[in-house]
Amino acid sequence: MTSTVPVDIKPGAEPFSADGGRIGVLLSHGFTGSPASMTPWARQLAGLGYAVRVPRLPGHGTTWKDMNRTRWQDWYAELDAALTELHDHCDDVVVAGLSMGGCLALRLAEQRPRDVAALVLVNPAVSVARFDVKLVPALQWVVPAMPGIGNDIKKADMDEIGYDKTPLKALASQLKMWKDVRANLASVTQPLLFFRSDDDHVVDVTSKDIILSGVSSTVKDFVELKDSFHVATLDNDAPLIFERTAAFIAANVGAIRD
Repeated sequence: MTSTVPVDIKPGAEPFSADGGRIGVLLSHGFTGSPASMTPWARQLAGLGYAVRVPRLPGHGTTWKDMNRTRWQDWYAELDAALTELHDHCDDVVVAGLSMGGCLALRLAEQRPRDVAALVLVNPAVSVARFDVKLVPALQWVVPAMPGIGNDIKKADMDEIGYDKTPLKALASQLKMWKDVRANLASVTQPLLFFRSDDDHVVDVTSKDIILSGVSSTVKDFVELKDSFHVATLDNDAPLIFERTAAFIAANVGAIRD
């Protein structure tokens, strides 16, 4: 599980926190990524008056070897603790996530339904069709890593401060989390805003179909992103994500209150 040895966090990969009104937004970055992928979104939400938190998930923003010593329970525990802390200041909390962060957000909605007012998912991952990923439970004992999946961004000169390798023990653990979350999707009833890039080189369309058909939410707003790759929160469609998220929160959770 998580190492207790101090590690150096890469510049720009630090967690983000901003206090605000009585509505909070908790944002989670993705697998091998860092808070850098969510910070512009977080700053925009904070500027609107929301209380915002972007935790750095254990093993991220440091080295891929450090991440290979962590498991999905570590990442979930960090987000779970952030949700508890945010509720100390807020009446309602919206949880948003990119890629694996979307899977973590779904699990929070499953496990803590009263504490999650709504969900915003950007290219969330709960499954992939890639054959090599299906071999990871065995490959993790043979090789430590595969080529990285980070910085799938169409817009030039953007950096999510991720890893150039994919740690396989950590990835094998993520596959177990996907299975856990898929099994409980029907318990998700919160309003859902779902963004999906047309051209995503990391997460294929299977996750979209599984999530939208599996949740029990009566509000399921789907937004197609036509000018972004996987890390859409840093890509050309980021302004659209920011705008639609603010409107969705206002419509489904409430106006910002001091």
